[in-house]
Amino acid sequence: MNDPMKLAAMAVDHAQSAGAQEADARINRLRLENLSVKNGQLGIAEAPEEFGIGVRVFHKGCSGFAAAPLGLGDGESLAKELAKRALKNAEALSVACAEVRTLAPTASGEHDWQTPVELDAFAIPLADKLDLLNRWEASMKGASETVVRQSNYSARREEQWQATSAGARIHQVLARAGGNISTTAVAKGQTQRRSYPSSFGGQFKAGGFEHLLSMKCDEHGERMRDESVALCHADPCPGGERTLVIGGSQLMLQIHESVGHPNELDRVFGHEVDLAGSSFAKPEMLGGFQYGSEHVNLVADSTIPGGLDTRGFDDEGVASGRWPIVEKGVFQGFHTDRTWAGKVGEAQSRATCRSDGWYHPPIIRITNLSLMPGTWGFDELIADCEDGSIYMDTVKMWSIDQRRLNFQFTCEVAWEIQGGKLGRLLRNPTYQGTTPAFWNSCDAVCKEEHWELWGLTNCGKGNPMQVAEMSHGAAPARFRGVQLIPAE
Repeated sequence: MNDPMKLAAMAVDHAQSAGAQEADARINRLRLENLSVKNGQLGIAEAPEEFGIGVRVFHKGCSGFAAAPLGLGDGESLAKELAKRALKNAEALSVACAEVRTLAPTASGEHDWQTPVELDAFAIPLADKLDLLNRWEASMKGASETVVRQSNYSARREEQWQATSAGARIHQVLARAGGNISTTAVAKGQTQRRSYPSSFGGQFKAGGFEHLLSMKCDEHGERMRDESVALCHADPCPGGERTLVIGGSQLMLQIHESVGHPNELDRVFGHEVDLAGSSFAKPEMLGGFQYGSEHVNLVADSTIPGGLDTRGFDDEGVASGRWPIVEKGVFQGFHTDRTWAGKVGEAQSRATCRSDGWYHPPIIRITNLSLMPGTWGFDELIADCEDGSIYMDTVKMWSIDQRRLNFQFTCEVAWEIQGGKLGRLLRNPTYQGTTPAFWNSCDAVCKEEHWELWGLTNCGKGNPMQVAEMSHGAAPARFRGVQLIPAE
């Protein structure tokens, strides 16, 4: 096979020679490694790899895409064939083109970007990884009520070669790693789970195995075990309107679902209605709509260290950046790509277009999106809450409507606040609301020392479905008059 960058460039050249207005080609080599230990036994052990090329063209107002896996003997003939197929697909779609949009510019020149890594996760001996997971799992032993103890590890490395008709030649290596522990107890007719540092696979950062070592999950195993058991005996969380303090690992998902998804611009214009919904947000809201209170500052940033969507360039060859989504409560920005940026009067894409591997065309995806820190210490914030307020954290389950407007979240754990301190433990805490009312009820955010960048690896969008990864930074924050649903 030819050099990957040369092969991508060949595909672009063939597409242009055949008449494409613009073209880009991406070659991706992906390595994954997933391990788990469950109740003292190996649970998951998998290490899939993928290698392939995707070619996209713009022709007569439409885009066409074609892709294929790469083998040792593949070369210019495959690049030419994919370019022809992509152009043919664009030609077929052009008869239904209702609007021809101007493409925003993209980068040119040669570029190389790599995630900073201290310890290559794929170079660590398997025995060392399993030893770490066994220590984590063993730290949760000791309670007869415990029915499941599980430790998880996952690493990802993607190498990408991208060529565009604008003359860009971009090489990137993106790496991340993470994991968690979780324990489930059964008692008094209840089944309760506790997870650390977060649920649904755990906490992930861009980087290498150094992140796994820094988490020190075994130091929290005993507490997770005891809390899962205690939750089985705890009172159900009461309902009604209450002051709610939400921890960072739960607030991360609140940001993702009620801020990130509704400002993906393709969704705003109806390009997700068939599968994942639309959006309540509209372009005319920019600069005037009160999305939240003055304490709410949400920033998109694909350059922040440790972010799962931190990279040099997106999959259209547009350089990464940082911009406000909500500033002092006012709605300020959308996630865009080269196709949609002009619909909101912007000359440049926000570099938020990427794909789930070589076999999918890139689409607009949420980038790293964070609630900026405030000025409160955590103990100070809890002390400032009235008796009967609730502190909750760590997502358990959730739902949100197709417009990303009405939502409901259930957390793993909650504490009632009494006398300015965390009091009795409460099970199955559930709150609901509407997006603007919820964010406008925020009257305090904890300061930077309580702020954490949380990685999310399972964001689904598109038809066929694509999975993307991104991070959301948050510190605990307080919301007034939130409706809680009484637990049973």
